[in-house]
Amino acid sequence: MAQKTDKTPNAPKAPAKAVKTAKAPAKPKAKTAKSADKPVKSTAVSAAAPVPAGEASAAPASAAARGRQQVKVGRVVSNKMNKTVVVAVENTVTHRLYHRYLKRTSKFAAHDEPNQCNVGDEVEIVSSRPLSRTKRWRVRRIIKRAE
Repeated sequence: MAQKTDKTPNAPKAPAKAVKTAKAPAKPKAKTAKSADKPVKSTAVSAAAPVPAGEASAAPASAAARGRQQVKVGRVVSNKMNKTVVVAVENTVTHRLYHRYLKRTSKFAAHDEPNQCNVGDEVEIVSSRPLSRTKRWRVRRIIKRAE
């Protein structure tokens, strides 16, 4: 006689062991405020009062409103992009241990609207708002043309 095993599909299974798991602390639920509880903010655009012809108005694009702009002088190393030049700016730093001067070069992508700069030109660049992913500078003027 063959003995019957418990591997039949209808046999009752033993309960699985309970494994203790560390529960993550419960996150506090965000409170949803009703619109009646919040103060109402006005989003209306107010028109400025007209300025009389004799008085000068403070333009928001003035140098004082923009704040202090950084100015750097460098040499154009690439002008292959449209309306963009790469300017290399050299500055000297002192070595901490040896007290010798080292030349450090930084490259900046600068906006050149009229596409006038050529490789080798010495230009003055000023900081500006971000114009693209890499451009944060504008060419103010060409100091010296390349020979």
